[in-house]
Amino acid sequence: MPSTAAQVIVSIIPIVGIVMGCTVIFFYLFWSYKLKKEMIEKGIYSRTPFDMEIFSLLAGLVLFILGLILVFFFLVKEGFSYGVLSGLIPSAIGLSLLIYVRIAYKIKSKNG
Repeated sequence: MPSTAAQVIVSIIPIVGIVMGCTVIFFYLFWSYKLKKEMIEKGIYSRTPFDMEIFSLLAGLVLFILGLILVFFFLVKEGFSYGVLSGLIPSAIGLSLLIYVRIAYKIKSKNG
């Protein structure tokens, strides 16, 4: 049985990590906002377009492959159990994003 001090330390580490991560994200968004605001005031800001199809393709491939690897890992480690679900969820999300990319491509090529 681990000591009480070890249990406290192990339970505090994720909390500190989450708080620090949120702090980093907050200051990144805050400083990015300030930078864009200054650039707009000086007239040198140009908005970069966001390509939803490319983003969906990348995210879909990453999630689908990650999900397949997790499914394979949990099938080898534990057999068919609830652990396999942790691989099926990202795999299904990735597959749905890849289907979206395919449908968007067909609609775009159909419309010209």
